[in-house]
Parts: sequence; structure tokens; C-alpha cells
Amino acid sequence: MAEAGIEYVRLAEFSWGVIEPTLGGLDFSWLDEAVDILADHGLNVVLCTPTATPPKWLVDEHPEILQADPDGTPRHFGSRRHYCFNSPRYREETRRIVSEMAAHYADHPAVVGWQTDNEFGCHGTVRCYCEDCSAAFSEWLAAKYDDVGDLNEQWGTTFWSQQYASFEAVDPPRPTPADHHPSRLLDYYRFATDSVIEYNRIHADLIREHGDWFVTHNFMGDFETLDMHKVSNDLDLVSWDSYPTGFVQDRRAADPSMDELRAGDPDQVGLNHDLCRATNDAPFWVMEQQPGDVNWPPSCPQPGDGAMRLWAHHAVGHGADAVLYFRWRRCLEGQEQYHAGLMKQDGSPDRGYNEAKAAAEELTTVDVDHVDASVALLHDYDNWWAIGVQPHAPEFDYWEHLRCYYRVLRARGVQVDVVHPDAPLDDYEAVVAPGLHLVDTELADHLTQFVEQGGQLLVGARSGVKTPANQLHETLAPGPLADLTGLVVDQHESYPEDVPLAVEVDGDEYAATIWAEWLDPDPQTTVVATHTSGPGAGRPAVTRRNRGDGSVTYCGVWPGSELLDELVAELLSRGGIKHTSRLPDGVRFNERDGLTWVTNFTSRQFELDVPMGAVVSGGQTLGAFDVAVVSTAPHLISISNEAS
Repeated sequence: MAEAGIEYVRLAEFSWGVIEPTLGGLDFSWLDEAVDILADHGLNVVLCTPTATPPKWLVDEHPEILQADPDGTPRHFGSRRHYCFNSPRYREETRRIVSEMAAHYADHPAVVGWQTDNEFGCHGTVRCYCEDCSAAFSEWLAAKYDDVGDLNEQWGTTFWSQQYASFEAVDPPRPTPADHHPSRLLDYYRFATDSVIEYNRIHADLIREHGDWFVTHNFMGDFETLDMHKVSNDLDLVSWDSYPTGFVQDRRAADPSMDELRAGDPDQVGLNHDLCRATNDAPFWVMEQQPGDVNWPPSCPQPGDGAMRLWAHHAVGHGADAVLYFRWRRCLEGQEQYHAGLMKQDGSPDRGYNEAKAAAEELTTVDVDHVDASVALLHDYDNWWAIGVQPHAPEFDYWEHLRCYYRVLRARGVQVDVVHPDAPLDDYEAVVAPGLHLVDTELADHLTQFVEQGGQLLVGARSGVKTPANQLHETLAPGPLADLTGLVVDQHESYPEDVPLAVEVDGDEYAATIWAEWLDPDPQTTVVATHTSGPGAGRPAVTRRNRGDGSVTYCGVWPGSELLDELVAELLSRGGIKHTSRLPDGVRFNERDGLTWVTNFTSRQFELDVPMGAVVSGGQTLGAFDVAVVSTAPHLISISNEAS
């Protein structure tokens, strides 16, 4: 490991059954040996609390710790993540084992940080439906609402006779003949993520009681059910697990190209990098970087030559301060035998080893501070959940909609912070808000202040439709944003994705898809685009309004990439944000503290035109799945379509 340039080693995340093979029979000798060997070679250790895998003896003695499916069926022992976050017994056992581990390593100088548990919520385990969760949900509701009458009013339970006489009467959303009440579902989703927050805080508090370490958790990419913004409030740094060739297969709508099967989608991975970086406004870590082929996606292609090196550089360009691989050596047993490591199962180097070594050597010469972004992309789990509860179109996916805006921004060489709508916006020249579904007057005032002080705002469709309780506003959409945007939505309609929609801008036609709103702007609001077909033909689809020293654009359709590029380019120009011409698909510029990472996620070659002596790493010819680092701002870099 030391010879490969590795500096940090994470271990022991699934080790409870080995640390404590029987109740009270603690054995740290094997782990002591591993930590000491790593320390002898100058390596830093990140230990993990082992709670993602409660051992069989604990399940047998306390089966009440098991999670339950919506129908009440327990999730039994035999894999991982089978415990309930709200189980009083499991919280007690968690305090015991975390305290024992933290106390044991409190004085070891090689241990520099801790990861809490592992991938909270993986395998659909954020939301449990057991009796402990039922009781905890009632308590959560009692803390949120003045009384049960307040709950009935804010949810709107008169429809279908869904009134509750007490908080105790509100069960988890178990199987029903028809759809669940949308407000009940949204609150249960909030409760479930708050349960994880409380459970994670147990780990973080105990670890900090025993030592001066950093505390992190390894989140997952494109992950819906856990609010990363809120969980991260108890962490010193955010980390996540990046598997590019798997992500393009199992959490994205479009079918992957061959290049994407080899290297992934830079914007899918990049959005998660930027979300992690901006969540607590600090450098993040990639705690698990894909080291080769992996076992869990539908297909398991070998990454392209250079892809593992590319991914490490790509993460650093987005603001990562460390990139760790999972795993070091392929495992001989268990469910992940077909998950590659940097080493093969016989201990010989696998394909990722030399690429990891090359990336480490190249990155030792790079000393950079935080990423400085001019654009904020607003992202909120409550909006994601609310739209998911009532999508109104099977293809209307919150994350896909958000990513189409992100993709066009990144294609213009712009750095983006992915932040919560409540985050301070003073440091940004432009804000993009694709899906502000739940809006109250406080959020509307927040955005109005940003615009009036000179900010440029782009608001997407389905914004301001509902209250935070997931009820329609009494006023027409965009509800509290109507005064800021200078419009109301007269009608909306949804279509299958394969039905072509279009809007007209200055005589030119641009594609749209899935969603269309007919807008009624006021006289001070300019019509940018109109619908071209159907009963809404000629009605406004996109508008713009000046407000104070800034402006707000409202896009009432799911825009195609050409339309969105026009809107984004105009937004960036109005905000005085330097940007590039549209970059080739799969090529991205990531600027960090005076350096620009030029990453190529394709099998094609490109030529870079940069000032003499600006290349810090790589070369001016950008090969397949290649990267170059240059000391030049993105807008000063030219790139050919393809090297001759």
C-alpha cells in the first residue's frame, strides 16, 4: 500500500462478529496487529463502527432489533443492514460496541478518523415499518404538531375520511388498496431520515468523547431516501462511495453507451461530488472508489484503460481531498467475491493498482484549496420525495430533471455548488432551481432578496406548487413565487417521454419533453418561448422578468438540451460569469484553486490549446479516458472536436 502511494486505509466496517464473537468476548488482537502494521509503514487509519452487520448471536437474543417490511415481515439475518434505527435495544448495543472500540483506540496515533456504520439506507433500509418505528413516528409527530387537530388540518385528512383521533393512531404507511395520503408519506419519509440522524449522532458523540478524530459517513450516489444535508450536520467531513460503471446502469434513465460502460457519466458522478462538497462547505472524500469491475450492477464490464486514474483526478478536480479505493484485495468469500480490488485474490496487482499508483504520484505535486463556484444548483430531498409521491408522469424523475440542468451548466465549463434552498446565496452570481415543488413565503423571500440584490435566477417547472405539508397552495402555481416570477400557471399537462413537444424562441423551434405548463405572465414579464402545438399552442412556456438589480427566468417545460443551453448561456452572460463554448459530450473542465482538470470520459482523442507551460499533469493531447491538469482558467482553454 505504501509503495502504491496510499496514505489512508479504512477498515473494520463489517467486523462486529470478529471483534465480539460472543457477548462480552471482545477480541481486538487481530485489528491491533493490522493497525500497527499500517502505522509502521506510515499509513493513517480510518476505523469504522461495525454496526452495519449485527452478529447472529445478537439477533438470536434480541430479534426485536430486526427491520420490518411495510407488511410487517421481519428482514432476517443473512446479509447486512438488517437492524432498525429506532430499536431501543439496538441503540443500547450500538452505544456499547462503539464505546468499546473508541476507548480501545483512543491513544493510537495512527487512527485519525472514524466512519460511522456503512452506507446508511443501502438496500432500501432507511424506512422501517416495525412496531418500534410506529411508536417513534407517533412521538415524532407529537413533537412536530401542536396537537392532532393541527396534524389533521395541515395534512388535509378529510378526504377519504382519513382523520386521526390521536398521534398514537397514526401508523407507518403499510400496504393499502390505493395510494397513501401524500402528506402522511412525506412526513414518514422525513421521520425516517430523522431516525438515521439520531442514530448517527449516537456514533459521532461517542467517538468524540474518546478522542480528537474526524467523523464522517460514506453516503451513496443518486440516493433518495436519506437527506444528506441534514445527516451531515453531525459530521466533520462528507464522504461518498463512487461506482461510475454501475451508476449508469442502475440509477439513470438513459441506456448507457459503451464509453459510459467503460468510464461512467461525468455529470452523474460530478453532481454527487458537488453535492458532497457543498453540503458542509468543505472538501469531501471519496471513501470507496471503484477499483475495477464490480459485482452488483446488471452487467460488470471492465473499466477502460485509464478510467481508475481518470476517476481519481475527476474527484480531486471537484474538491475531493482524499480518494480511497474499495477494496485493496478481492475477497475469497461471501456476497462480494466478484467485486474487484486493487489486488487480485492471489495478491498480484490487478488492473486498478498501477492506475491508482499513477494517480497518487501525479496528485502529490498538486496543492489546492477549496473549489470556488459562481453558480448554485438548489437540491432538496423534501422536494424529491414530494414529487416522487405524486409524479403525475411516470418519467418525471426529480433527479433526472435536476441533472439535465446540471449537465448543461457543466457543459459550459462552469463550477457548480449543489446546495439546499435555505443555504446562503450571497456568494453566487446565479442560482438554478429546477424543482422547487414545496415553497413557503420564507423561501420565496429568500430568493426574492437574492434577485433584487443582483442575482440571476432560473426556476424550473413544477415550482411553488405545494406547501411544505404537501398540500396544493390556495393560489395558482408558482404560489409564493408568483410575485417574484411575474406569472401564474394557468394549466399543466404531462406526456410520455416519447411524445415530442416543442417550444418556439424567436422563430426557432426547440424540443421539450414530459411536462408542459401554460403560463400567464403579467405585463412586466417578457415571454421568451411559446408552445407550438395542442390546445396550448401560442401560450407562453418560458418567461423572464427583471426584479431589482437581477432577473428571474421561469421555464415551464422539461427542456431539451438545446433549449436549456440557450437559457443557461443567457443566464451566465447576464450574471457576468465566464464560461466556455459548449464542451463535447463526455469532456468536462473542473476548476479548483487556479488549476483546471480536463477530463475525458470517452474513447475519443482531443487536442487542447493552452498557454505555453500551462500543463501541470498529462499532455495537450487528451487520449481515451484521459486527464490533463493545466494552470489556466476553463474559459481560456480551447479543445478540438477530435485530434487528427
